[in-house]
Amino acid sequence: MFTYDFIKRVMDIVLSLFLAIIFLPIWLIVPFLIKLDSPGPIIYKHKRVGKNGKEFWMYKFRTMFNDADEILFKKDKKLLEEFKKGDWKLKNDPRITKLGRLLRNLTIDEFPQLYNVLRGEMSLVGPRAYVRQEIEEQSERYPETKNLIKEIYKIKPGITGPWQTSGRNDVPFVKRAKMDARYAKIYSFWEDLKIILKTPKAMISKW
Repeated sequence: MFTYDFIKRVMDIVLSLFLAIIFLPIWLIVPFLIKLDSPGPIIYKHKRVGKNGKEFWMYKFRTMFNDADEILFKKDKKLLEEFKKGDWKLKNDPRITKLGRLLRNLTIDEFPQLYNVLRGEMSLVGPRAYVRQEIEEQSERYPETKNLIKEIYKIKPGITGPWQTSGRNDVPFVKRAKMDARYAKIYSFWEDLKIILKTPKAMISKW
């Protein structure tokens, strides 16, 4: 695993820089559109859990209204209840802006995570980057996932991965944890290549 860790890190740096250059027009246009669409910052940062359970700030293009977290966790108890019952997901999330929905459907909102990859906090391919509160509450709700989560924490989370290319929000938490734990156990160049090849189709699957 040590040998592949080194190879994977080199690939992450080279491919991230390549993708950043290739998608330069998006880096220039999307911030302008976000500012036109709704008030608030261009980049949204959120604490996620990475390798060995260490938290880091994950970056995305903002796709929600500026007070989205406050609405969910402090102002709208009914919405929060629906959110948690749906495995920390909302089917028709009212906090998402019109532009944000488009960015999510095309997975463009994830592009700033290339910065997390270059910083070494994430990889291009890996398990989903979970929220600490989500992991704690869901593992209590589904005790069978506790050992799976320990396995997931052994490697870096990824921009794309088994969950991201296999249904995303349609995949329930337990199945998602099993997918990510399986990936962490397999952890190979060929598994990463398979996921990378599936990613373009997954990116446009909601379009």
